[in-house]
Amino acid sequence: MNTTTDTAATAAKAPATVATAKPNKAQRRMARPAPNDGEAAAPPSAATSTTRPRAPKHVTTSKTAAVIALLKREEGATLAELIAATSWLPHTTRAALTGLRKKGHTIERSKRGEETCYRIALHAQGGVKAG
Repeated sequence: MNTTTDTAATAAKAPATVATAKPNKAQRRMARPAPNDGEAAAPPSAATSTTRPRAPKHVTTSKTAAVIALLKREEGATLAELIAATSWLPHTTRAALTGLRKKGHTIERSKRGEETCYRIALHAQGGVKAG
């Protein structure tokens, strides 16, 4: 019996599968090439520099700010309008209204047809109780 022929025949029949282990996070990070192949980054020249105007830092675009803006309208906002503006679930939206009450906002409820309408009551203090 020729073992060389038997081994070659067996190897030809069986597909060659190599177990490749997925590299872990540290190995993937280590395998990345350095930026610019190790060269120091040159500072951008004034001719090639493109500066974009920055947005003002005082602009608040949070979901809570959107809720407050809707509630400050004269007609206020329904729960469905608040949900549509924030993509929150109804219980989360109601919890946000409770949080605004705890922060000192006076929230009035009224009916608009069959729906409850919420709005921030404006006082002489600007809508927020002194406290």
